[in-house]
Amino acid sequence: MDDLQTDQALSRFICQTSGLDERRANRIITEVLAFYTETVNDFVRRRHAELKNETDMRNADIFRVIAKEIETRPFRAEPVSERQVRRIIYG
Repeated sequence: MDDLQTDQALSRFICQTSGLDERRANRIITEVLAFYTETVNDFVRRRHAELKNETDMRNADIFRVIAKEIETRPFRAEPVSERQVRRIIYG
């Protein structure tokens, strides 16, 4: 079974079991897949931008928060230091 057939089967299953329409089921599938396939670097960059835009936190605090959040994410990653977070963001 190829990915398209799998996605269609999953979409039908979610529609049948949840009562959601196909558009909403597909949106949920897309969001869940994005959650589980995000890389550590992508996560760090996304969260840094979110925290910068949505809070008045300073970078030092943001780096600390992100380093702790990485421990709870569903990707395999060694713990990272605040310095490593800063390097991911700024190179």
